[in-house]
Amino acid sequence: MTVLADLREGDHRLTRWVASWPSTCVRRVLPAVEEMAEHTKLWWGAAAVMSTVGWRGRRAAAAGVASMAVAELVSNGVLKQVWSRRRPPKEWISHEEVHDRPDSSSFPSGHTAAGVAFSAAVAGVWPWAGAVCAVPAVMVAVERVHTGAHYPSDVAGGAVVGLAAAGLVHRAPRLTARLLL
Repeated sequence: MTVLADLREGDHRLTRWVASWPSTCVRRVLPAVEEMAEHTKLWWGAAAVMSTVGWRGRRAAAAGVASMAVAELVSNGVLKQVWSRRRPPKEWISHEEVHDRPDSSSFPSGHTAAGVAFSAAVAGVWPWAGAVCAVPAVMVAVERVHTGAHYPSDVAGGAVVGLAAAGLVHRAPRLTARLLL
């Protein structure tokens, strides 16, 4: 039972700390990046740009989109339905951006799962492009805590889902060949 209590206390402290960042830059940049990532627009745009750069870009874009789809399905279609967790209390958030939070379960962060899945899958094919995609993915994850939409543990759970989805998509062709042959 102490592990869960420690996790709750850590979520509480981290959420309050991240939400209290006073920087106007943080309060302008993070919401803008999250808005671009809403409904996975940012990742679809990145995939469209990468697909114009040759075979490596097309392969990276396909891996990213496939991983993102798996992560979205697992996080939003399965885990949020099974795991009912309330969003962080509004009292923990020290600024006005706490409005307009989703009604769905807080665990895991679907935004984080999609961003991490896309970035990790792209990195497996094209490391430089994956590193570039990881920057907004991290920013989206931080923004989800900053605005009170998620606990840090929700974001960590979303990152695990994203990494697992990227790993599965990376191994899927070999697993399929092994099963069929």
